[in-house]
Amino acid sequence: MAVDLQDLSRRLFATANQLWTNTALRPDQYAQPVLALIALRQMEAKFDLIDAELAETFTGRMKPTPGDYQGKGAIFLPDHARFSYLLGLPENENLAEALNEAMKAIAEHNPDLAGVMPQGYGSLPNGVLRELLRLLAPLEIDGDAYGLIFEYFMGEFASNYMQKGGEYFTPASIVKLIVEVIEPYHGKILDPACGSGGMFVHSAEFVKRHGDNPSREIGLYGVEKMEDTQKLCRLNLAVHGVSGDIKVANAYYEDPHKMVGQFDFVMANPPFNQSEVDRSRLVNDAGKVSPRFPLGIPGTNNANYLWIGMFAAALNETGRGGFVMANSAADAGHSEKEMRRKLVESGMVDVIITTSPNMFLTVTLPVTLWFLDKGKTDGERADQVLFIDARKIFRQVTRAHREYTPEQIEFISNIVRLWRGGEVEMQQGSADLMAETFGEDGFRNVAGLCKVVSRKEIEAQDWSFNPGRYVGVAAGEQIDDVDFKERLEGLQEELETLNAEAAQLQETIAQNAAEVLAR
Repeated sequence: MAVDLQDLSRRLFATANQLWTNTALRPDQYAQPVLALIALRQMEAKFDLIDAELAETFTGRMKPTPGDYQGKGAIFLPDHARFSYLLGLPENENLAEALNEAMKAIAEHNPDLAGVMPQGYGSLPNGVLRELLRLLAPLEIDGDAYGLIFEYFMGEFASNYMQKGGEYFTPASIVKLIVEVIEPYHGKILDPACGSGGMFVHSAEFVKRHGDNPSREIGLYGVEKMEDTQKLCRLNLAVHGVSGDIKVANAYYEDPHKMVGQFDFVMANPPFNQSEVDRSRLVNDAGKVSPRFPLGIPGTNNANYLWIGMFAAALNETGRGGFVMANSAADAGHSEKEMRRKLVESGMVDVIITTSPNMFLTVTLPVTLWFLDKGKTDGERADQVLFIDARKIFRQVTRAHREYTPEQIEFISNIVRLWRGGEVEMQQGSADLMAETFGEDGFRNVAGLCKVVSRKEIEAQDWSFNPGRYVGVAAGEQIDDVDFKERLEGLQEELETLNAEAAQLQETIAQNAAEVLAR
C-alpha cells in the first residue's frame, strides 16, 4: 500500500501528543517511550527478515542464538517482546506493564541496548499506547521508512519542546551534506557532541549506498553530556542496524576516547556560543593547555573555538572533519582570529560553506559548515581553501523551514569533488545543474557560488572564513545588499543567543522557585 510518510508521521505525532494533554508528563519525559515504540516496529521488521534467512540454515532441533541475529545487524526479540505480540494483547491486559517487560527483555538479550530501553510505560495511558501500536501495525514500507519516522519525531520534539533544538537534533539534509563532503567510506568516526546520533546514522547510510557494510567499514565513537540523550542516540543507532561506543561525558573536561590524533573522521554540531566554560579545567597542574586544544584557549567567554580546536586535535594524519559552526565564528576577532590564522597556516582548512537561513528547526539564522582535511597539508592544495556560498540553494518546506534536496546535496558535494579532482556523482539528479554550472571543463570559480582562495587572500581579508567576502556576487545582485544581509544576520544571531540564554535562565529560576515552594 502506498504510504504518505509525512502524513503518517504527523498523525503519529498528534497521537503521541495526547500525552501532553492527558498526563502530567513533560514532552521530554515521554519522548523516549514513544520513540522506543517506533524503534520496536522497525526492530521487528528487520528481525523477521533475518529470521526467515536463518530458518534456511537452522533446521530440525537447531535454533539460532541471539548472536546469530545480531551478527546480521538485527536486534534479537524474545516472543513476548515482539511488536506483533504486544499488538495482539486483549484489551483488558495491562499494555503498559507488558511494554515494560518487553523493553527489559530486549535489553537483556542485546548488550548494545543495556540501560537504553525505557521502563516508564506505567505512567502512560493504555489507550494512547494502543493507538500508537495500531497506527504502526498495518504498514509495510520498504527501506528505512521507520527510520525516517523516527527522525521526524526527534525533529518535532526538538522543534516544539527544546529551547535549543540544534543541540539535540541536526536536520538530516545538513548532516547528509557534511557526510557527502568528508566521504567516510571506512575508518573511525568521532562525534564529541553526538546528541541523537544523526551524524553516525547518515555515515552508515553513506557506506551502504556505496555498496559496503557499515558494521565492517566504520567504527562509531560518540560523547554526549546528557544521559537521556545518550540513550536516545544508542536507540537511534539500533533502529538503523548499527552500534557504537557512546560515552556519557562532558567533552570540555573529559576525554573518554583518548581522541588526540586517533580518528579518520570527526563530525559534529556543537552547541553554539556557549559561555562559562571553566578554563582552569582545560590546563594541567603546571598550567599547560591540554593537547585536545591545540589552537589554545580563546580569550573570549565563548566555547566555539574550543570545539574547533578539539575537532582538529582528534584527526589523524589523513583525517577529515566536518562540523556546523555559528556564522559569527567566521569573522570573530582578537584571540579567535589568531586561532583561525593557525588553522589556515597549518594547511588543513579544506572547505567553508555558508547556508541559507531557516535550515534548522529552532534557529532561523544561517550557519557555516567548516571542513578540515589533514591529508592536504603537504599537497598542492595546502595553500588553498574552497569557499562556497550556498545561501540561495534550498527547498522551501514550510514558511519557516528550508532543507536541501538530494539533488542539491549532490550538487554542492560535486563542487568539492571537482575541486579535489575526484569522481562526481550523478545518482541524485544533479547532472543538468552540474553541466549548466561547470560545463565539461571541470572546476572553475563561479561568481556568487564558489571560489578557491589562497592563504595570502585570506590573510588580506583579516583571516575571515566568510564565503561572501570571496565568491563575490552573481550577475544582477548588489554588493551593498550582501553586506547588509551579513550585518543583519550577525545581529540576529546575537539576539537569538541572548534569547536562548534568557529562556534557560527563566527555566532555572522557575525550577528553583518550585523547589522552595514545595518545602
